[in-house]
Amino acid sequence: MASVNPILIIGGGIGGLTTAVALLQRGLDVVVYEQAPVLREVGAGVQIGSNGTRVLFALGLERALRKLQVLPPRRQLRHWRTGETWNWFDLGAASVERFGTPHILMHRNDLHGILVEAVRALKPDAIKLGRKCVSLEQRADAVTAHFASGEAADGECLIGADGIHSQIRQCLFGAGKPEFTGSVAWRGLIAMERLPPHLSQLVTTNWLGPHGHVLHYPVRRGELMNFISIVERDDWRVESWIVEGTREELAADFRGWHADVHSFIDNIDTPYKWALLARGPMERWSKGRITLLGDACHPTLPFLGQGAVMAIEDAYVVAACLKRYSADPETAFARYEEIRKERTAAVVRKSHENRWHVFSPALADSGALAAEVARYWQQEHVKERLDWLYQYDATAIAV
Repeated sequence: MASVNPILIIGGGIGGLTTAVALLQRGLDVVVYEQAPVLREVGAGVQIGSNGTRVLFALGLERALRKLQVLPPRRQLRHWRTGETWNWFDLGAASVERFGTPHILMHRNDLHGILVEAVRALKPDAIKLGRKCVSLEQRADAVTAHFASGEAADGECLIGADGIHSQIRQCLFGAGKPEFTGSVAWRGLIAMERLPPHLSQLVTTNWLGPHGHVLHYPVRRGELMNFISIVERDDWRVESWIVEGTREELAADFRGWHADVHSFIDNIDTPYKWALLARGPMERWSKGRITLLGDACHPTLPFLGQGAVMAIEDAYVVAACLKRYSADPETAFARYEEIRKERTAAVVRKSHENRWHVFSPALADSGALAAEVARYWQQEHVKERLDWLYQYDATAIAV
């Protein structure tokens, strides 16, 4: 399959690997360059809505996903102080009936491993590790990526799938200026066996509070509980998923919250914290034979659960465009950007807007919260706000 100038993908995360699978299945040659010396994802969960599973199933990954996923029956809400519970909206069979494919929960590393296997099944030597791209050269008929090791690679075109701190984006458009949101996020994993029965349910739970938010859901067949929380504070501005915090600091951020929240916190082995920075939609993603994908061009705040899914949708569309316009990568990338720009910009905006509902002052007391749930969070209202998200079919887009 190898060609003189393959398509280069910079970044071996979920977006980059999904792109590689989609391209290789279409008979296009690919090499993925990942800066890490070993292939792995961060220890965290990921929600994949029906719009994402639709793509993964189209790529033939349904059976592999089924072995490791959790298929939650519903999503529920709880009051930050009293613990009062409301059924938010149904998932499971309801998602399949409504959208055709399920809403699933995964450990990010499990999804990453499935994608690695899928790439290597199509091209065993497609992934190159320890390659940190530092600069690019672009000519009329090719692109050259230069790596920190001194090596270089030539490609027909190049896709930057290198995440929120994208070097490819910086090479093309310069350093951006993200805006601190005034919020800090925490994450951690908990062995399900450590939790009492009433907390070890296979459901997704959002805790609503006036100045913070907690989300937990099961992953890896229900063996682990993924914990994510967000709190309003302005004393931590490091945007990294690998900075360790302490349970004591995390517990202090949620002082006064229900005992069940603290049961989760007490059982996290290692909590990690990162600052939430916002970036507006980019005016353009592509220059000539180079384009961006996923968080490299539309990083999204975690208030809609769509960051990874947007990269998965991107991957399918950019692969379809490169197949359709295989003799002209510039046209392929222009069409890809045209298809995806409005969709991803809407997700970025909606994710940012959702923050104000999550942290609404009306959530401070139980009486006001009941009214807020009735006004904004009821299932009928959720359908109105989210159907456009889950109904999108990246596999059926005309390119």
